[in-house]
Amino acid sequence: MFKIGVIGCGMIAERGHIPAIRKVPELELYALYDRDFGRAKELQLAFGVPHAYPTEEAFFDSEVDAIVVCTPAPVHHKNVMDAARAGKHVLCEKPLATTEEDMVEMDRVMDEAGLQLFTGFNYRFSESALDIRSMVREEAVGEVRLLRLIYNWHLHGKWHWNEEGCRVDTPLRAGRMEEGGPLVDCGVHQIDLARWWLDSEVQWQQGIGVWLDTYEAPDHMYLHTGHACGAHAMIEVSFSYNMTSLEPRSNFLYELVGTDGVIRYNREEHSFELRNSHGTQHLPWHPEKSFAGMYHEFARALETGTPGDMPTAYDGIRATRIAAMATDEAIRNRDKPSRDCPSSKKRAVDVHPLPEEVPLDRLDLPLMPAYTD
Repeated sequence: MFKIGVIGCGMIAERGHIPAIRKVPELELYALYDRDFGRAKELQLAFGVPHAYPTEEAFFDSEVDAIVVCTPAPVHHKNVMDAARAGKHVLCEKPLATTEEDMVEMDRVMDEAGLQLFTGFNYRFSESALDIRSMVREEAVGEVRLLRLIYNWHLHGKWHWNEEGCRVDTPLRAGRMEEGGPLVDCGVHQIDLARWWLDSEVQWQQGIGVWLDTYEAPDHMYLHTGHACGAHAMIEVSFSYNMTSLEPRSNFLYELVGTDGVIRYNREEHSFELRNSHGTQHLPWHPEKSFAGMYHEFARALETGTPGDMPTAYDGIRATRIAAMATDEAIRNRDKPSRDCPSSKKRAVDVHPLPEEVPLDRLDLPLMPAYTD
């Protein structure tokens, strides 16, 4: 049995990682640390964890075999470096770090120490995501040419009321936007899925941003990627979809379009189907993520010393690089937010000038050849 320590006792640890670790027989949730020691003690009592440490030094010096990093992204680099010095394997929440230089260094240092570093892409381990991977490999819809992955949601709402009774942006939203916005924070899951399902690298990309809010990063992003296998992926992710609605809802969809049909997964409808030339199959639907599935694979990786289907540091670096580059591109190409300026049309004209309009009867075009068999 491998002893696991969790650093960072926020919502993602409490609701996702800790319950999942406890479901895997090969893993023991052994230790907790949070800079708020009271919070660590609270979760220790709630989940029956043997140890909660008051200092980072005591936590990293404990008998844990591996550490799960659930702290905010800006401190991931330090946490992983400390784990490397302590000789601990690491599963780190996404993004691995806030800069590519830090991520590459984390990967190098862990590798040189003979330790495994994984990225917390738990969407891979949904039974529906695993079924999609199998269907793609079996060519159930022929050759996949197009993926549409949509994750539009409200990030738990734009506002909350502070102690003075003023309505302000929620700290969660502000932090996620300042760390890079929806594509960097959530869209990396979709980027990883596209790479993993297709087993094909991204060769080119284009990012377009839409601003409904006032942060530097766009709060609604479109990403178009071209893969080495020839497939295209269209990813849309938002933190502003219904962000001010009294009764918000989300839009979460996967569609994989092939030469012989479509695989379609819809979270809100709880629907999952395969339609091809043989007919229609309505498949068992599962939630879009699985922490427990990830930890079963994590335990296997710790036992064998090989990653298997665990998302590696390389996977984390690739997805974050793609997301960050697309977000930076969107920021560079941002149009002036003006009611009088149809911004998307203006940008399209600036980047790809349209030819002067000419009446159809004045166009000197050759006649189309007649169709023959």
